[in-house]
Amino acid sequence: MSATDYVHGYSEREEIRLSDQANTLAALLHHDTAFPAESRVLECGCGTGAQTVILARANPGARIFSCDLQPASVARAKALVESEGHHNISFQSGDIFNLPFRDCVFDHVFICFVLEHLPEPVAALRALARVLKPGGSITVIEGDHGSWYCHPQTPAASRAVACLIEAQARAGGDSLIGRKLYPLLVEAGYREVHVSPRMVYADANRPELVDGFSRRTFIAMVEGVRERALALGLTDAGDWERGIADLYRATGAHGTFCYTFFKARAVR
Repeated sequence: MSATDYVHGYSEREEIRLSDQANTLAALLHHDTAFPAESRVLECGCGTGAQTVILARANPGARIFSCDLQPASVARAKALVESEGHHNISFQSGDIFNLPFRDCVFDHVFICFVLEHLPEPVAALRALARVLKPGGSITVIEGDHGSWYCHPQTPAASRAVACLIEAQARAGGDSLIGRKLYPLLVEAGYREVHVSPRMVYADANRPELVDGFSRRTFIAMVEGVRERALALGLTDAGDWERGIADLYRATGAHGTFCYTFFKARAVR
């Protein structure tokens, strides 16, 4: 059993988007992501290291082990972490469903934007529980594309986002998974499950969020599935271009953008 194909692809542009997303949302998502010194932390699905460097900066005393299914992504993550001078992270290739670690070896597990790409998220959470010590914690962060809205919002803009949601679903993922974290963790057998919504809102008074989130994270993510959406027959080129133009219009002087992430913490 392995992950579905990554709907956003592995291009350099996607790597930049992930970095922009991580840096823009660091305070919102990670102000309370803290692990004790000397604790053993598994980051599963590290990708090219966008979240890894944030973990390293915030938790210099923790021993972090980061893994990903794609060896090329692991190599990029390792290079990024080393370029910033962090020395508390080890890297390894590994499938979330067949992790190369002993049972009950980690104090904490951290996964961010991973479950949305998996066809069996409960099975993935149970696989992570195997390597987590009894009483250890898991932190899960996911978005929910159904939570977005903007102003002005047009039917064409809504259809463009709907193409992303449908393309990810057809690839075996679930871009609406944020709202489901509580029941998924409970079904997987975790206890003391707590979920907190993290809303990002952007308007002209928050230019750093308009650029970092609205344009460089969310709209860039939608744009990234253009070819797949066209190939699947979910839209035509003209309607797609109108939708993307309308999304960018919501980043203008009189536009607004809003989206909700969900952060869950639970105990094995």
